[in-house]
Amino acid sequence: MRFGWHSLEPGTKFQPGWALEAVCEHLEGVTRGEITKLLINIPPGCTKSMAVNVFWPAWEWGPQAFPHLRYISASYEQGLAVRDMVRCRDLANSEWYQLLWGDRFTWKGDQNAKTLYENNYAGWRYAGSVGGSLIGRRADRIIIDDPHNTQTVESDKVRSSAIRWFAETLPTRVNDQERSAIVIIMQRIHERDISGHILAKELGYTHLCLPMNFEPDHPHPSTRFTDPRHELGEWLWPERFTPKAIEELKKTFRSFGGPYAEAGQLQQRPAPRGGGLFREKDFKYRDMPREEEVVRVVRGWDLAMTDENRSPFTVGLKLALLVDESVMVLDVTRGQWEAGECYATIRATAERDGPNVRQSLPQDPAQAGKDQKRHLAAYLAGHNLHFSPESGDKELRAQGPAGQCSGGNFYLLRGAPWLDEFVAEAKVFPRGEFLDQIDALSRAYALVIGAREQLLAAAPRAVR
Repeated sequence: MRFGWHSLEPGTKFQPGWALEAVCEHLEGVTRGEITKLLINIPPGCTKSMAVNVFWPAWEWGPQAFPHLRYISASYEQGLAVRDMVRCRDLANSEWYQLLWGDRFTWKGDQNAKTLYENNYAGWRYAGSVGGSLIGRRADRIIIDDPHNTQTVESDKVRSSAIRWFAETLPTRVNDQERSAIVIIMQRIHERDISGHILAKELGYTHLCLPMNFEPDHPHPSTRFTDPRHELGEWLWPERFTPKAIEELKKTFRSFGGPYAEAGQLQQRPAPRGGGLFREKDFKYRDMPREEEVVRVVRGWDLAMTDENRSPFTVGLKLALLVDESVMVLDVTRGQWEAGECYATIRATAERDGPNVRQSLPQDPAQAGKDQKRHLAAYLAGHNLHFSPESGDKELRAQGPAGQCSGGNFYLLRGAPWLDEFVAEAKVFPRGEFLDQIDALSRAYALVIGAREQLLAAAPRAVR
């Protein structure tokens, strides 16, 4: 890269740095066959596309004398993969490259397009898009560079489609399941992006994680690389990114995406350090309150009613308003259940809570929701029930309890078995994989403070 840079960027100075060397070392590990699955998380502007999609394939074809290797490159938009394929071909055609390795291969004249070109050793490169068809092509190297578009990553449908393509289509497109390699290089932009899927599922990828500012306790450290930095906040690449430039980047990210954009794209962890809407350091813990300390108790429900492993959970969160006007989570019931088991769990929980705990359930305003309400009301007859439709988006509904948390008026039950899962979900909300516990919290909070007083009296035994 150092000596060939001028062939592609004659007007831009090549800027070396240990971060780029780390990327190159890992790519060399792939070439040697030591790594077959590689995930690199790195901030934007770190020459990642030039390294992985331009220089590395040209280095394998020429200096390493592997012109038979075949590559599939994909990004969230095919044009980005095409751009880097053209750069790679321009590099291979440069005077500098031809002088040193021009005898290693020649282009196949009848297949030399922007999206697909081939050499005389049957090696080729193909540019595709994440989610696109790869039928009929198998490669020795699959390179995924920025699989998600920051403008659409918030869409569960779009993001899930990319993950499904990665999990179900990509593995079938390698030539050799044992020796072919998949290389993914990207910035983190969502807790449930492709990187998050790889890390959560422990898919065996070698992970190179390079946050812009060093964090000794980063949740996803590199697996076979030791970061040379030691002090909290040390810069990744001071020769390339000055403190002023970094602050401008942070300001730009925060201007729209808030702390989540900064934490994901720069720090490679979509949850801001210390938390986002809910900050872990703001949580307080105490033992179960005495009866005289409790003003009222509500259990808010968020319903999913399915038993698929990666589906949302049904959650019933029990929240108390205390005499000092603080709120406290007393219990969380959580599971992935089909409708019958879900109803049975709600009734068993209501019986355990007793008549003084109001059960607040969401109601879809459509006819199906009205039918479900009547069915649940009859099924739960005799219990203290409340139904209401959801209004506003999830983050807006969570503003109330989040405000109490940041203000020091929010408590969790010390030592509760559900504690770790609740905190893990809360501190990445609304970017986490599951949002159900916070949805249930928002519902319970809205009623426990008296913001909603719609009571169901559809059954004779229902009480206030």
